[in-house]
Amino acid sequence: MKKNFARFAIVVALALTALAPPAMARSVTATAKPVVHALANGQTKAKLAQRHRANSPRFSRLTALRSSAILILDPTTRKVLYQKNASVVMPIASVTKLMTALVVIGAGQDMGEMLVISDADVDRLKYSSSRLRIGTRLTRAAMLHIALMSSENRAASALGRHYPGGTARFVAAMNAKAGVLGMRNTRFVEPTGLASANVSTPEDLARLVVAAQQQPLIRKYSTDRDHTIEQGRHRTVYRNSNRLIASSGWKIGMQKTGYISEAGRCMVLHAMVKGRAVVMVFLDAHGKFARARDANQVRSWLVSNRKPGRYDGGRAR
Repeated sequence: MKKNFARFAIVVALALTALAPPAMARSVTATAKPVVHALANGQTKAKLAQRHRANSPRFSRLTALRSSAILILDPTTRKVLYQKNASVVMPIASVTKLMTALVVIGAGQDMGEMLVISDADVDRLKYSSSRLRIGTRLTRAAMLHIALMSSENRAASALGRHYPGGTARFVAAMNAKAGVLGMRNTRFVEPTGLASANVSTPEDLARLVVAAQQQPLIRKYSTDRDHTIEQGRHRTVYRNSNRLIASSGWKIGMQKTGYISEAGRCMVLHAMVKGRAVVMVFLDAHGKFARARDANQVRSWLVSNRKPGRYDGGRAR
């Protein structure tokens, strides 16, 4: 019956083409082909309407996002505004350091205690560089500051080493905290994010962002533009790894970036857009500036849509 209906639709289209002026005929034929194809394949009116909404200007700018996995959430109502591969487990790179910070703060250790960078903090997994010299002494607060703001890996490692019971106990505490937050698809193996075995999902990371946003130290340290430390007779200036912090168009309350080759460019943030709190999670963005561009596109979409609907990576609601 579907084949007969398809043949009938084609006949109607051809008849209209014969009767219409040339310009209109081309339009009718071009329109008829996809419609006939859709009906011949049993697509319902609802599916056609759904496709139309997904391709409408309201959501068109979201289809250009270059991150492999995304979640945009209203943390007040818990309403998902946009998602793409939000439940897919993947490496999260230095976004890990938000959990590192939560565990450090939750342990109630003295933030003024001096910690020492040792050979144990040198990255022998990725052989990444660091501006922290072996033997450098900084307070726990300063270590946390540059770990969050500039993603300093040796600082994050030192924070884990100086936890009661050492790094192994610290990692166990990270995973325990993930369980408390309901991050069921998250696993940590070390505190820096250098290991690709540190994995999570956008859905889980949104929970982490909401929890981290509640900590004043994390809000302050992650959004400071720069911070200077003393290393012997030398002063070292660290700057924020997130270029959006310097943008006057953004009101970011908390953020964290990350990158390793397995994870791509990652970024999470808690921001205010038109007076509305929004959590954004971007994982595996392709290109050096892709995560920032994705965030700017989402922000523009939120600004231009008074009441944005939900768009599920190809499905509009």
